[in-house]
Amino acid sequence: MNRTQLSGLPTSHPVSSNWQGHLELAYGRVGQATQMIHSHMQAPLKVQRSLYPEGEEICHTVMLHTAGGIVGGDRLAVKVHLQPEAQVLMTTAAAHKIYRTNGQEAQQTSQIQVAAAACLEWLPQETIVFDQALYRQATRIELAPGAQWLGWELTRFGRTARGEQFLAGEWRSHTEVWQQGKPLWIDRQWLPGSQETFYSPHGLTGCPIVGSFAYMGQDVSPDLVEQARALWQGDRGEAGVTRLMAGLLCRYRGASTMAARQWLIAVWQLVRKTYLHRSTCIPRVWQL
Repeated sequence: MNRTQLSGLPTSHPVSSNWQGHLELAYGRVGQATQMIHSHMQAPLKVQRSLYPEGEEICHTVMLHTAGGIVGGDRLAVKVHLQPEAQVLMTTAAAHKIYRTNGQEAQQTSQIQVAAAACLEWLPQETIVFDQALYRQATRIELAPGAQWLGWELTRFGRTARGEQFLAGEWRSHTEVWQQGKPLWIDRQWLPGSQETFYSPHGLTGCPIVGSFAYMGQDVSPDLVEQARALWQGDRGEAGVTRLMAGLLCRYRGASTMAARQWLIAVWQLVRKTYLHRSTCIPRVWQL
C-alpha cells in the first residue's frame, strides 16, 4: 500500500510516497519549572504545546503523526534531550498504524539522552501492525548517573476487529539503555509474520497483543517485583515481571488491549509513586 492509495487520490496525482520526518526536542530546568527550550519539527512529526497538569515541575508533551499512518519507505527520527533535573512525560495523541507495505521497510529511530537527576516517562499509545507490514524501530537511551527512564510499548499484530492476523511481513524492535558506556538493558525482538509464528508458543501463541514496560535508573526491591506481579489480575493473557540490573521489566502477551493497558498503567503508577514520589496523573489523550 502506498500513500496515494491511503489518501484516496487518483494514482496520476503527484503525491510523495515517503516521509522523512524528524523531531528534535530539548528540555531544561528554569527555576522550579521544566520547559521545552528547543524544538525542531519536520512533517509528519510534531508536538502539541507543553502541558502542566501536575504543576510546572513536570512537562507533559504529546507527539503527533499528522500523516495518519506509516507506510513502507517512511523514515522517522526522534531525538530527545533532558538537561539536568528536567522532568518530562511524553506520549502520543493516538495509536500508531503501520500499513502493509509495497515491499519497502518503514523505520523509526529514537535517541534519548537523560542528564543527571532528570527523568523521562516515555509512554506512547498502542502500535497496530497491519498484516504484510515491514517495520523496524530502534530506541537508544543514554542515562547519566542519577537519571531515570521508564517506558513502554504495546503492539497489536493485525487488525483483530476485522479478523486480520499477522501472517506475512516482519516486525523488529530494538531497545538499548546505556549508562556511562555500560549497557543496563538490551532488548531485541523480532517477529516474522507467518502461521507458524502466530500460533507457536515461542511466538504469539495465538495472542495478537504484546506489551513491555521497563523502569531503569536504580535498584528495585524484591518486594516491588512481587507487588507488580500481584497487580496482574487478568484472565485474557499472561504476564511476567523480572528484576533487572538497576531496574524492572514487565511483559504481557494476550488478547486484550484493555487488560494489558490496565496492568501496565497500574505498574507504572506503582513505580511512579515508589521511585519518583509522584501521584497518579493519567494523560487526557488516553481517553480511558
